[in-house]
Amino acid sequence: MTATAAKTASKTVRTPVAMNGVDTPNLLATINVVGEKPELARFQFRASSRWISGTHSQSTMHGFFGAGGEHNHVAPYKASGDHPAVLCGADAGPTPVEWLLHALASCITAGIANVAAARGIKLNKVESKIEGDIDLRGILGLSKDVRNGYQGLKVTFEIDGDAPPDQLERIVMQSKARSAVFDVLTNGVPVTVDVKTPART
Repeated sequence: MTATAAKTASKTVRTPVAMNGVDTPNLLATINVVGEKPELARFQFRASSRWISGTHSQSTMHGFFGAGGEHNHVAPYKASGDHPAVLCGADAGPTPVEWLLHALASCITAGIANVAAARGIKLNKVESKIEGDIDLRGILGLSKDVRNGYQGLKVTFEIDGDAPPDQLERIVMQSKARSAVFDVLTNGVPVTVDVKTPART
């Protein structure tokens, strides 16, 4: 092979194929379209929640705005939140702070599947464990020196695929760097709280 032929071969573009359950051609096409039309990148996700009893509530996620229009999930998704008995609840669902762990794990995991597929790497296993340490003295108003939320989170991923360990690690780190949930947790986000009550006559 001549030097010119070798140079040409090294520049050969790999044809993307569906992999890891990811529609890779559609993923890459979406990236290209959004790059050309940035207004399509604006999304708004929503949830509505209602109190049931005690510390038990249920949220519904159905409609959202994105890609220039309104959309609905294939079905309304519901999530229950409660406290265990040791925290004066009925244990009708995970605690809200446990849902936060799920959000972080699922966000980074989705990114791992997408990044690996885009790089042509087949995954065999992706598992994670997340631990969050919290001191209830903050929530219970027993100490002004203790924050209400987690004091720290630790995420451990086990990943296996048809690539060297260093490449698999880079996939995880790339997903972390692009994770919306990781960004919200580590950089914060403005939150406003409005209250509506029945009108008094």
